Amino acid sequence: MKSQMLKHGFYPLVLSMAMGLGSAQAASDMVVVGYGGAGQKAQDVAFFQPFSAMDQSKVIQSEYNGEMAKIKVMVDTGNVDWDVVQIEGPDLMRGCEEGMYERLDWTRLGHADQLIPEAAQECGSAALVWSVAIAYDTDKLAQAPTSWADFWDVQKIPGKRGLRKRAVYNLEFALLADGVKVEDVYKVLNTPQGVDRAFAKLNQLKPYIQWWEAGAQPPQWLTASDVVMTSTYSGRIAAAAQTGSHLGLVWPGSLYGMDYWAIIKGSKHVDQAKRFIAFANQPDAQVNYVKQIPYGPTNTEAAARLDDKLAQWVPTAPQNLKGALSMDVGFWVDHGEELEERFNAWASK
Repeated sequence: MKSQMLKHGFYPLVLSMAMGLGSAQAASDMVVVGYGGAGQKAQDVAFFQPFSAMDQSKVIQSEYNGEMAKIKVMVDTGNVDWDVVQIEGPDLMRGCEEGMYERLDWTRLGHADQLIPEAAQECGSAALVWSVAIAYDTDKLAQAPTSWADFWDVQKIPGKRGLRKRAVYNLEFALLADGVKVEDVYKVLNTPQGVDRAFAKLNQLKPYIQWWEAGAQPPQWLTASDVVMTSTYSGRIAAAAQTGSHLGLVWPGSLYGMDYWAIIKGSKHVDQAKRFIAFANQPDAQVNYVKQIPYGPTNTEAAARLDDKLAQWVPTAPQNLKGALSMDVGFWVDHGEELEERFNAWASK
């Protein structure tokens, strides 16, 4: 009975929700901004196209690299060209405090009780559970890396390394490479000495780093032999592996957290944006999304419906959580701005 309800009740449920959130015909040309690449292609198949068809409204896609300055300028000037944005947890919390995003009324959106902990936020709704891990080409490395210590060991495994051009993730990985235990990473990073230690460790690797700024770059670089190893969003590697690429992931030492959907303050399509978020939270849509690219679903009913073959690529599968680090969002809310400034100054030297 339950499966039949999910199967046949999905679209009527969202339609009734849509009626409660405003007229579907009243808004069009909503702009949704994500990180591009395979992740956004999967969102197009699982969320954007089906939502447009159901809602009889248009979704225009754009992409960015998480630059909060762009959003702040839009809000400050009142020239808001974007509506819904995919955003990382620390940036969501910081922006929510600064009034950059619309508050969400979960009594109207509904189904917060189906979502995993921390998914339903005041200004955002979790879009996915991501993981950043080490990736490599299994055909090109005779000895596979097993840790961030191996990632830093250019004598053992010579060649360029790919890292995202931001402080977030890299400071954690640097401390793991320097021998800090997973459970102690944020304790150490919460001290000035710990931050200095992380930057000192990054300094050791700096001549070998190739910085990536788009999620699509790491698998491309591995395939082209531009780097021998790279940090990457796990879903990008899973998607590449499922289409025949011989790319592998190192789960121990991976860092996981959530991206969120947020509605920019001043959006001209707030009701449509809320209907989109309600749609994207449904289990059918999320199962479809994970089939396209194996990021973790945020709806517990969707997670329960994944088969074992697919679950092996999902960050929150029990076997993949062993030795993984959960991002401390509060730490990055409190210290992110100063650390990103320091990182940018360091990276530019």
